[in-house]
Amino acid sequence: MRVEIWADIACPWCYVGRARFDRGLAAFAHRDQVEVVHRSYELNPQAESGNVPIIDAVAAQYGRTREQQIAREEQAAAMAASVGLDFLIGGRVFGNSFDVHRLIHFAKTRGLQDRLLDLAFRANFAEERSIYDRQTLLDVAVDAGLKAEDARKVLDDPQAYAEQVRADERLAAELGAGGVPFFVLNRRYGVSGVQSAEMFTRALEQAWTERAAA
Repeated sequence: MRVEIWADIACPWCYVGRARFDRGLAAFAHRDQVEVVHRSYELNPQAESGNVPIIDAVAAQYGRTREQQIAREEQAAAMAASVGLDFLIGGRVFGNSFDVHRLIHFAKTRGLQDRLLDLAFRANFAEERSIYDRQTLLDVAVDAGLKAEDARKVLDDPQAYAEQVRADERLAAELGAGGVPFFVLNRRYGVSGVQSAEMFTRALEQAWTERAAA
């Protein structure tokens, strides 16, 4: 059985949702027969990377006050803590995640995609290091096990793995994804947003049962 997960490293709900899915998968009896495919989704494809605080940028984007956005950050931090994830508030910056996605696709060719995803999420939310900064991204890639010269070549070539990112985003649109995280089970069931681990387990069980019946 295949589960496809669309996410953006910039998305706090993806950070939490991925951890909850992992817990739900761990409780699924046939977990060893589930292939998990990570797919790219950019929340802000037109964004420019810089030093604008994420709280100010997102508040302006969605028409919220700064206080309202801080409250949402606090909500995300509490949800992260509930699944054992660290989450800092106030130091993240707004940026364009396209290069991160390209590098994640490259990491897949080396069998290091999951490791890079884990470290990129951690760098962004638990350490508040700018994943939009080239050197930071290279450091994270090396920590994940990629060779620095290989990661640098990918980042130096704007076309490297660009089509893979775009293909993931086109597929998300075709499947009706309006945001992330977005989980698709066997191309039959779609699960949107941050769900409970128990709900993910039930969805996996349902998809498995119908697959077996088919």
